[in-house]
Amino acid sequence: MNLIKFLDEFTTDKMQEPMTSRRAMFGQLGSLGKKAALAAVPFGLATASNKAMAQSTGDVVGVLNLALTLEYLEDEFYAMALDSGVLSNNAKAEAIYMQISKHESQHVDFLTAAIEGAGADPVAKPSFDFTVGGTFDPFNENGAGQATAYAQLLALAQAFEDTGVRAYKGQAANLMGSAGVLTAALQIHSVEARHASEIRRLRGLEGWITGNERGAGMPAATQAVYDGATTEANIIQGGLDVTTLGSGSPFTMDAATQAYDEILTGDEAVTIASLFIES
Repeated sequence: MNLIKFLDEFTTDKMQEPMTSRRAMFGQLGSLGKKAALAAVPFGLATASNKAMAQSTGDVVGVLNLALTLEYLEDEFYAMALDSGVLSNNAKAEAIYMQISKHESQHVDFLTAAIEGAGADPVAKPSFDFTVGGTFDPFNENGAGQATAYAQLLALAQAFEDTGVRAYKGQAANLMGSAGVLTAALQIHSVEARHASEIRRLRGLEGWITGNERGAGMPAATQAVYDGATTEANIIQGGLDVTTLGSGSPFTMDAATQAYDEILTGDEAVTIASLFIES
């Protein structure tokens, strides 16, 4: 490939073309990125188990397929959000969604390459229903007002990012014996946390989670993201009541819960994702 010609496709002028054209170019870049990722799979992935079960969290490939399922969901959501035009009147939000979309596409390609590099099969991409049977209308396809659709786009993005952060953290223990995989997962986890904070800021919220509150304006259907076996309102860390720690203790309940984030188990993450999966 002629490198100069390739780079020319991503000049400022080209990037200002209509969204469908930009999406096509990012798709081309993603295809190239997948090939590059396959050649750079972290050391240690080749020793992973050959089991390829999307919802199993007891083996390395199972963990990667769970992560891939969540990344499929996020990747498609942001792509559809950008295509919908709902963000067209908010340049800041559109720019943020475009950047996050590129990250999620990278994550999909990386995880796919990692699983294939381990000699296993990546889980097939599900069909998603982001309306949850008509509960939401985030892409303004069924007549919801622009403001309503925009609010729902932000609310769902927050739920997806917070789910991803907790889910990656919840699988860390299952990757302890595979240092290369654990390192890669933590690198993605920290980026997902940055996404979550950025989306919260867009919604006019603080960047952290207070207790198990989903935040003003969040649909009740997303509460499971903040509950789980270990709720985000947990104040016991390492056997200590963290409200008794820190300068000026006792901390308030809010500050104590904000200082620590909790995990979601694999089953909990699958249950949340399944709300948006048709098949």
